[in-house]
Amino acid sequence: MNLNEYLNKIQGSKGFLIIISGPSGVGKGTVIKRLMEACPNLSRCVTCTTRAPRPGEVEGVDYCFLTAEQFRQMVEAGRFLEYAHVHLNYYGTPLASVEKIVNRGEGCILEIDVQGGIEAKKRAPDAVMIFLAPPSMEELERRLRGRGTESASAVAKRLANAQKELDCIPGYDYLVVNDNIDEAAHKIECIILAERARIKRYE
Repeated sequence: MNLNEYLNKIQGSKGFLIIISGPSGVGKGTVIKRLMEACPNLSRCVTCTTRAPRPGEVEGVDYCFLTAEQFRQMVEAGRFLEYAHVHLNYYGTPLASVEKIVNRGEGCILEIDVQGGIEAKKRAPDAVMIFLAPPSMEELERRLRGRGTESASAVAKRLANAQKELDCIPGYDYLVVNDNIDEAAHKIECIILAERARIKRYE
């Protein structure tokens, strides 16, 4: 393949899936928002959940909020890339949304828990897996309590789950520590730029 052929393939290439996981309270949503402000050609895939909206969350922007029955119907119809039961609620990634973004040639940002990330990787082996970690468990606890949206027992459960999620880091491609939002977003931007330049994406 000569240079012109490679350049033509670059112009017409598909996008790819970028999975960002990490413990609850690590700041995934904030880092992703900063990343998308700085990095063009990215779209966030809005996932579905059966949990109730938190204050300030917007339907279709933060999540698609579904009833348990609506979620079950989507599962039976095979309309999820992955779905999981996490913290007493169901979460799932609509397959059609991912395909639409990727077919536009964009990077599809998917913010999901570790369980869902590993499951999505099975169906999308070319996905880029990024684990966002806190600088320490003490800082993670401070952030969780600072949200003021959950009881002490709920925070304790999330911290216990966080430790289990940290054990899954070896299953990811990259590790980014969120001790500074701008720096964490910049590191992820660099990862995406490097992945976009991989030769295998044009062959």
